[in-house]
Amino acid sequence: MSIFITSLNSGSNGNCYYVGNSNEAVLVDVGLSCKEVELRMSRLGLSIEKVKAIFISHEHSDHISGLSTLLKKYRLPVYITQQTLRNGRIRFDASLINYFAPYQVISVGELQINAFPKFHDACDPHSFMISDGKINIGVFTDIGRVCDHLVSHFSKCHAVFLESNYDEVMLSNGKYPYFLKTRITSGNGHLSNTQALDLFLQHRAPYLSHLLLAHLSKENNCPTLVEELFTKHAGNTKVVIATRFSETPVFEIVHKEDEVIARIPVSAPVVYGQMSLF
Repeated sequence: MSIFITSLNSGSNGNCYYVGNSNEAVLVDVGLSCKEVELRMSRLGLSIEKVKAIFISHEHSDHISGLSTLLKKYRLPVYITQQTLRNGRIRFDASLINYFAPYQVISVGELQINAFPKFHDACDPHSFMISDGKINIGVFTDIGRVCDHLVSHFSKCHAVFLESNYDEVMLSNGKYPYFLKTRITSGNGHLSNTQALDLFLQHRAPYLSHLLLAHLSKENNCPTLVEELFTKHAGNTKVVIATRFSETPVFEIVHKEDEVIARIPVSAPVVYGQMSLF
């Protein structure tokens, strides 16, 4: 039994995360063009025909900009809240719309997707936990602060996409205007490296095999800094930086005899570039 995960892109220029088993998969957010989603999945050897549903976390453009075109071409069901649909002003065939509520478990083949609220400056933002009943994958980005909902779900994950957006000193000393610095640190903006690390150190499960650090800021963070910060505390957890320029490799999380192990199928190495604004 396996679950396969990859970040197709992570940053203010577009976010899209793939989670699937051998038979079906879901995408969380489509902030990339349809063409880029197809191209990056093809490079990874992933079939878009396995994607059976799309889940939308919130209405910001870097999470929905490619959605309408992808839906028009592939006619996939999309799971979204009523408020997010309304405020995102997204236009697509109404027959594809499926509304979800917090803590409602949605089944897509053998996958179960559970959404829960998060703090972010959007109208109705949610994070997602995706499970096959044994392996739990978290998609936790665009989070203003750590809350009990996040701690509860993070502590059960075997692999997780986790935001580590900014370094506090770089943000404080950087060129952003005061209102933008305030927005980022307001508790409804983004997680700092320190907040993400604290969550990781205090609440990771002993079986957490992969930590994919996401949504790094171009101006207020450094991928090398983040990787070094987390790696020295990682133990048996593999730390990966999800970039805004390319897909990560596909990581396979394998459940065997009540023990979770992880390995990377053959795929091209990722060259890390500069990160995005948020």
